Amino acid sequence: MTVASSSPPSRLRLRGAVKTRTRPKKEAHERDGGGRGDGALAALFIAPAMLGYLVFLLWPTLRGIWLSFTRFNLLTPAEWVGLDNYVRMVNDPIFWASLRVTLEYVFINIGVQTVAALAIAVLMQRLTQSSLLRGIVLTPYLISNVVAGIVWLWMLDTQLGIGNEIIGALGFEHIPFLADETWAIPTIALINVWRHVGYTALLLFAGLQAIPHDVYEAAKIDGASEWRMFWRVTLPLLRPVLAVVLIMTVIGSFQVFDTVAVTTLGGPANATNVLQLYIYSSAFGRFQFGYASAMSVALLVVLSVITIIQYRVTRAGHTDLG
Repeated sequence: MTVASSSPPSRLRLRGAVKTRTRPKKEAHERDGGGRGDGALAALFIAPAMLGYLVFLLWPTLRGIWLSFTRFNLLTPAEWVGLDNYVRMVNDPIFWASLRVTLEYVFINIGVQTVAALAIAVLMQRLTQSSLLRGIVLTPYLISNVVAGIVWLWMLDTQLGIGNEIIGALGFEHIPFLADETWAIPTIALINVWRHVGYTALLLFAGLQAIPHDVYEAAKIDGASEWRMFWRVTLPLLRPVLAVVLIMTVIGSFQVFDTVAVTTLGGPANATNVLQLYIYSSAFGRFQFGYASAMSVALLVVLSVITIIQYRVTRAGHTDLG
């Protein structure tokens, strides 16, 4: 009798305790509006960027893809021609020559810039972390490409440039840096390396800051030298950041235009006629907007494929930090 009579009240007390404990969470959730206001607030903050993306990126991209299948010269309505522009592009020797020149520029620019930026970043991390030094390293990046190109054009002038004056004072012949087919693309690549290497170095320096110091201390205890720690510790742990930086710099290098436009304008003898300059001259020089759009779409496809390959090969989405 005693057990039977005490069982129902205990169940009632248990149910009441459960209700009492869960009520505050429910009331707090109701006071916060059930989280329904967060979506509207997030949309409000995202709206300006989304508007810019739609107006200045997505819509021009879609319109450019459509124009690549048309013949359009601004004076008459666009005429649908199907794949004619792409067939012309495949058979265009100037397009392939421009692509080859662009690839040459990319290899020189990426190779020198990555090695130099990595060296600067490691030196800043291992020797000094002065804010003044970071500012000095970043200074060339604050100069526009057009201004940097014009200044270097004057400095490297074959007859009056200070660069050739120094070379002449050392007893060597003057070098036509921007007027010779052999020297032009390497010179333009090194000009852009000078401008962008500080920014790239700071990105890598930020990645180095995320590597725990305990890892280096453990390597020192094991007797590892600075060179061995660089190859066995720094590079593997910096790989995700280095991969993202490489993807960004490769995309930017393929889009080189302004430095070439103010220094050589594609010369001499089309030796610096990079793909972006050829697209620009086709569109705004000969008003062949359909053909220029087809080349732009081809460049978009090439960059997409290269980016995907880079991302998978470098495993940019994974880190070795456990």
